[in-house]
Amino acid sequence: MSYESLPQFLAKIDLFEGLPKETLSELIERGTTLKVPAGSHVVEQGAHDAGLQVVLAGSAVVSVNGVEREPLEVGDYFGEVSLIDGLPRSATVVAGPDGLSTFALSALAFEPVVRANPDVAQSLLKALTARIRSLESGS
Repeated sequence: MSYESLPQFLAKIDLFEGLPKETLSELIERGTTLKVPAGSHVVEQGAHDAGLQVVLAGSAVVSVNGVEREPLEVGDYFGEVSLIDGLPRSATVVAGPDGLSTFALSALAFEPVVRANPDVAQSLLKALTARIRSLESGS
């Protein structure tokens, strides 16, 4: 992400793609960037914290019930499910060998933006249904 700004980078993520610049700016103002050292736990399966994180740099290992899934790389995100439903985390995420840098948005910061901007909810629904379709098709 080093060659582009955070708004440019996030605008390419399916969750935020097509959002008005003002809405994206508001989300960025409400969020923060986090740096996590290699091997550190970012989120724990079953934890009650909710929030979305988008990978800006580095990578992460994901496991669900102790089974490793595809690693997360730049442009991937996690936490969108708990952000919406408020239920415990469905996976554990651990920073990869080069550490991890993310843009993080808490549920408390996200909710007012969604209420004021239905296009955010629509974008999120499109991204999630695309993910469900991909899982159902096995691709």
